Amino acid sequence: MGMLHSRWLFERLKSQAVSDLTDIQRAARYYSINRMVFGGGMKNPSFGYGRSSAAGLSASRFTSDIEMLSARLDRVFIEHLHWAGCIERYDSSNTLVYCDPPYFGTSGYGMVFDMSQYTKMAEIARTMKGKMMISVNDIPEMRTVFADFHIEQLAIKYSRARGVEGQARKESFELLIRNF
Repeated sequence: MGMLHSRWLFERLKSQAVSDLTDIQRAARYYSINRMVFGGGMKNPSFGYGRSSAAGLSASRFTSDIEMLSARLDRVFIEHLHWAGCIERYDSSNTLVYCDPPYFGTSGYGMVFDMSQYTKMAEIARTMKGKMMISVNDIPEMRTVFADFHIEQLAIKYSRARGVEGQARKESFELLIRNF
């Protein structure tokens, strides 16, 4: 059993009403679209792989992916908790928490994440038993909120960001913050 990549199938899956699908069908739809989409972007997916050749969907690849994911997620807990509650629940001297909150001043996350959330994150990082790493946008407000911590500036170029034809993508900066 296999399935070829096609723009027709991609568009059909994309336009399918997920409310009409079972959980298994929804998962299969997501997996299929993700395998056909450019750059793995699922918010506004576009078909294709740029200049690389598409491998297509196949039962053996699916089985291999599921086995790899199953091994990777063995002994992993998936929680549906507020971020602060999750940290509190699992905090210990052996814990490493990585937080990748929404960039301050951006939208489209479907939630409010204002400055009070970053302030709370700094307070938790200050008082927790474990270690915490946080990545945020490099703006003066973040440097102020996390001033008590080790801050490292990282230059980044977003691989999916669109640049002007013939020009390199604009370099941006993130902060990597640690409480250790």
